[in-house]
Formats: sequence, C-alpha cells, structure tokens
Amino acid sequence: MTHTEPRRRGVLWTPEHRLTTAGLLLVITLLAFESMGVATATPAMVADLDGGDLYSWPFTTFLVASVAATVLSGRVCDRRGPAPSLLIAPWIFLAGLVAAGLAPTMGVLLAGRALQGFGTGALMVATSVLIALTYDDRDRPVIYAANAAAWVLPAVVGPSIAGLVTETVGWRWVFLGLIPLMLLGIGLLLPVVRRLPAHVADPSARRAGIPSAVAAALAVAALTWAAQHPSPVALAYGVPALVVVAVALRRLLPEGTLRGRPGLPTVVASRALIGGAFAGMEAYLPLIMSEVHGYNAALAGLPLTVSALSWSAASAVQGRYLGWGRETLLRAGFGFVAVGLALFALLAWGDAPAWVAFAAAAFGGAGMGIGLPSISVLLLRLSPEAERGFNTSAMQLGDWISSALAIGAGGVLLALAGGAADPSVGITALASALAAIAVLGVLLARRGLGAKAVEPSQP
Repeated sequence: MTHTEPRRRGVLWTPEHRLTTAGLLLVITLLAFESMGVATATPAMVADLDGGDLYSWPFTTFLVASVAATVLSGRVCDRRGPAPSLLIAPWIFLAGLVAAGLAPTMGVLLAGRALQGFGTGALMVATSVLIALTYDDRDRPVIYAANAAAWVLPAVVGPSIAGLVTETVGWRWVFLGLIPLMLLGIGLLLPVVRRLPAHVADPSARRAGIPSAVAAALAVAALTWAAQHPSPVALAYGVPALVVVAVALRRLLPEGTLRGRPGLPTVVASRALIGGAFAGMEAYLPLIMSEVHGYNAALAGLPLTVSALSWSAASAVQGRYLGWGRETLLRAGFGFVAVGLALFALLAWGDAPAWVAFAAAAFGGAGMGIGLPSISVLLLRLSPEAERGFNTSAMQLGDWISSALAIGAGGVLLALAGGAADPSVGITALASALAAIAVLGVLLARRGLGAKAVEPSQP
C-alpha cells in the first residue's frame, strides 16, 4: 500500500457498520455538547446555588469520577467485553443529567457532575473497545476521523447555544435538554450490543487495581485544588498527592510507560505528553486574548473554535489516506503541537499581533487531529485482545492526569509571576515548558516505535 492510497468509500455506512457508526457518533456528540455547554453555564449555576467558593468543583468532580470509571470500565471490558459498560454507562450519565438539572443545592449538582463523569469515563473506554471489535485496522482511522468531526459542531455552536439557553430558559436546561437525545443514543446502542460476539476472558491478562484508581482520582483532586489555591498548606498536601499519583500510575499503566520503553509503553506515554501539552495551551489561550490583547469574553474564545476546526480537518485528512505511516503521523502531530506552543509563548506578550493566536490554535489543533488517531490505531495494533480495555483505560487515564497537571502547573506559574491580571511571564514559562515536552514527544516517538508497531493486526 502506498502512502497516497485513499480510504475505501462507505466504510462507516455499510450495512454491517451503519448502526454502530450512528450510535457512536450520536453519543460522542452528546458528550461533546455537555462538555462545551457546562463551561458556559457554570457561572450562572454556581451563583444560583450559592456555590461561589466551589466554582471549580463541577469540573474537578467530573474529572475525579472519570478517572475512577476509566479504570473500572477497562477492567470490565477485559473480563466481559464492552457490552456491560455500553449498557450501563449511558444510564449513569443520564442520571447525572437529571440530578444536575434538578439540583436544589450545590451538593446535588456536584453529585450529578460525578455521575456524568463516571458515565463519560466508562463510555470512552467501552467505545474504543467497540471500535476494535467492529472496524478492522485499515478502517479505524476513518472512524476516528468521524469521532473528531462529531466534536466540531459542539465546539462551534455549543457555548453559544448553552449561553442562549441559560439566558432564556435557565441553566438547568443545559442538562435537561440533552435527556431525549441521550435516550435516542441508548436506543441505537442496544441493537449494537446484541450483535457483539461472545467475549472470552483471558485469566492471565493484566488487570488494573480499583484501589489504585481511586487513590489516583483523589490525588488528582487534591493536586487540582492545591494548584488553584497556592499556599504553604496547599504545598503540604500537594506534594504527597503528586507522590500518590506517581505510585498509582505504576500500577495503572503498562510496565515501562513512565520510562518511555519502546512499543506499547511509548504509545501510552505519547498520549499523555501530547494531551497535556495541548490542554495547557487550550486552558490559558482565552486568558491571554482577554488580559494581554484586550479581547472581550466572546471573542477571546474564537481561537478555540479555530483549533476545533483544524483538529477535525487534520483528522479527516489522516482518515482519508490510510497508507500513511502512523508512526510518522505521530511525530508530525507532536511537531505541529510544538509549533503551536512556540507561537503561544510569543502571543503572551502584547507586542505580538493577535493573529498569532489563531495560527497557534490551528497548528495545535492539527497536531491533535493527526496525532490522537495515530496513537489509538497503534495502541490497538499492539494490544492483545484480552488487554484492550486495560490499555485503552491507561491511555485515557494518562491523558486526563497529564492535562490536569499541565493546567495546574499553569495556575502555579501564574500565582508566582504576576497573577491572572498580568499573565505574560507565567504563561511564557508554561508555554516554553510544554513546547519542550512536545519536542520530547517527537524524539520519544522516533526512538520508541519500531517495526512491530506498524504491523496491522486484525481484530
């Protein structure tokens, strides 16, 4: 196969795939709308429930529950296949929508967000295992491109719709309005689950420890809180929390991941590196646009729309030319993200033209669009069928934790160097460090992916 060979037509909508494709894309779109909408509605919901002191906790609670659910779902998928998670997780997410939408207090809202996070974490792993079972190695880049495209509409119109809903009928309908569509998604997934082949577990396969997952989740919450409230006391519990995360990850990731051992460990480590590097830029780009370049709140988020469009476009390109080497695309993805972060560091100073923000977002989004599908394809190629759940959960876990650490590091640097009102020095330091991490990813991918990584293995 040459590197220019295009994809086969109709992969996603053939008779054997169309129901699975429709169910996957609808569920992913709903998760994306919920993610984009909550950020917009949070100020209103927190004010309405007198939860100003807990402003960040709707996000933190979601993250903590997602971490625990990711590991649990991976364990269930390896033991019983993806069916249990696909059948149960959407209902948990639905319960979270109801609880949050009807919440009379901040505590109930946080419980709803925890249920949403748990459902999302479990679904992310189960859908990846479902893709491995349904689409062969050659077709997986196409479904990953479609998944990226499913995020575009929510990214472009989600915040605006959530803002309009919040202003007209109230923030509660940001949650409640998704319930009918979630029920439709559940209805589409049911026949897909019925058609799955019987799962045969391998008792010798590696299993993730649930206590380690819970410890990691709680430690991430402590780290996030410490980063958002820097003080000597925060340092006292933040450092032990970081140690707990490191120890837990040794049990939750493939052996050798933290050392960048060639093969599967490098693939999992790559997801953590590229995800954390991009998340750091995405979190603080609107701050730079507003505080340094004087954009209002509505316009400050426009570069994020550009990154979403660039992400989807790059993902569509990698899904069209299936003969392109995944290891080469991964290195290119890291390179694009590194360029985006270098431009982000330049943007942190007022002398830089504001258009640099859109270039940074375009490069970063393109890097993610070609890098993440390549990582997912390589992960499934290198994963024994009996350990796909464990490895997928490890990949997602690394991404979430590295993102939380990158965003937390940004908060610490801002606190040490002028605060959010004068972010140039702190964000320059953060962007430079993240750009170095992206360059490290290029080198790691070049060294750590050998011939075995590019040999397709059929499900």
